[in-house]
Amino acid sequence: MKLKKFSLLIGTQIFKSFSEEARVRIIQLLLEAKSLTISDLVSILDFTQTKTSRHVAYLKNAGLVKSHKLDQWVVYSLKEEVIEIVSKMMVFLQKDPQLLRDLELYAIMDSNRELATYRAKAKELRA
Repeated sequence: MKLKKFSLLIGTQIFKSFSEEARVRIIQLLLEAKSLTISDLVSILDFTQTKTSRHVAYLKNAGLVKSHKLDQWVVYSLKEEVIEIVSKMMVFLQKDPQLLRDLELYAIMDSNRELATYRAKAKELRA
């Protein structure tokens, strides 16, 4: 679903969200990964759990992020309505060294997760 009506209120919430480096890094990771938990973000960003949760809560209250429960985890993702505008804004920041490093760490974490899933399935098949 696209953002049908871009208003001043929505615009200011998005721009305020981009005013803090930690939130920009979180937005970029959620844009790339589609969904992450707080512990995923803590691992990649090397922030405390408190700092990460505070910034994710800010993004959620600003209307950029949504959450859902998956077993014992809360999984966060960008709202579909804001993905288009956020991705256009991130184009201007895509070569930032810190953001590139975050993406590298996410790729490593994701590949390790895929490997662990594959091993678990293989173990099940052998049993």
